[in-house]
Amino acid sequence: MNVLYAGTPTNSADILKFLALSKKINIKGVITQNNKIGKRGNKLIESPVAIEAKKHKIPVFMPTDLNENEFKKALNDLDIDILLVVAYGRIIPEWLLKLPKLFPINIHFSLLPKYRGASPIQSSLLMGDKVTGVTYIKMNKLLDSGKIIKQFTCDINPSDNKNTLEKKLTELSINKLIEVLDYINQDELSFVDQDETKKTYCNKINKEDGLIDFREDSSSIHNKFRAYYGWPGTSFVHKDTTIKIHNLKLTNDLSSGKPGSFHKFDASGIYINTGDKVIVITDLQFPNKNIISSKDAFNSYKNFFV
Repeated sequence: MNVLYAGTPTNSADILKFLALSKKINIKGVITQNNKIGKRGNKLIESPVAIEAKKHKIPVFMPTDLNENEFKKALNDLDIDILLVVAYGRIIPEWLLKLPKLFPINIHFSLLPKYRGASPIQSSLLMGDKVTGVTYIKMNKLLDSGKIIKQFTCDINPSDNKNTLEKKLTELSINKLIEVLDYINQDELSFVDQDETKKTYCNKINKEDGLIDFREDSSSIHNKFRAYYGWPGTSFVHKDTTIKIHNLKLTNDLSSGKPGSFHKFDASGIYINTGDKVIVITDLQFPNKNIISSKDAFNSYKNFFV
């Protein structure tokens, strides 16, 4: 089966690696986002998908304009059976959706029609869901609204965060991928329309989304920490200083003061009152400093938190 692949981040690169090593699949080309300028501004950084594709000598396309004539001609010459899209990060134009002999497929990390959009993993954690999954859809020109080819569920553990859940969903996608590709090769296919009455949407995440509002209940704050683990991370402001949270736990203690005030501070943690119960921060980071434990914070910054 000849496949044109479109994707950008690390989890998409993991799926590409699996396909590239499969004897059933021939990756004819990869579409990914343009190189980004590094933090210091003096180096271009390739996407994880571009890096993985080059390891397997797969042609890489990084078009600025997806409707560019030269780009169209190059893809028309590839003779592809399916277009497989996994977290590409750009809207696929209609001409490209019509290019494969069979059809375009998107792997979406939610149980569609729930959480259409850019942040389904984070949204499932923010909402405190116990179950999520992976949906393979036949793409159309609307956002994440195509017919469902196959759908697979995945439990969310209380300890899961964005990184661990993304890894689980990526592994689930890989484990089911050949099954799905074999299925679409059959003569008779049965797809399922998404229930439009149950659709929800999720937006692209911004850096400021990780700022904690201690007026919220403790579970919501904990879910935000889980959802934004890694990037953008979660933080709070104290004495005009933004402090990043690297570990946060729930307690059963009822809040004893104004949300955001300190319930207790000792070597075991920074205990903060919220809208209902106390949460405890055990690892944190001051601006331009290394991550420290609450024990180190107690020894070095005790007066700061008084």
